[in-house]
Amino acid sequence: MEFQIEPNRIYSCDSQGTLLAEITFPTLREGVVTINHTFVDASLRGQGVASKLMRAAMEEISRRGLLVVPTCSYAVSWLQKHPEYADILAQD
Repeated sequence: MEFQIEPNRIYSCDSQGTLLAEITFPTLREGVVTINHTFVDASLRGQGVASKLMRAAMEEISRRGLLVVPTCSYAVSWLQKHPEYADILAQD
């Protein structure tokens, strides 16, 4: 699955343009974004797509030198299992 990257969104669509997977991370304040939404189409669930979205988002956020506050329940849970990204978690 190939992801498209926008400034505050990573997503994938099928050949008809139907959204299959998405993660959004809008700006919360200067230098900080919040992961507030993850979506994976039911046809792809259980295949690790949400985890790939999270990893892609965290790499993009890190590359841009930003910090992150997870508010989406999936993001919170995923980050608890991936301490390698603790250095870009905002301390609120």
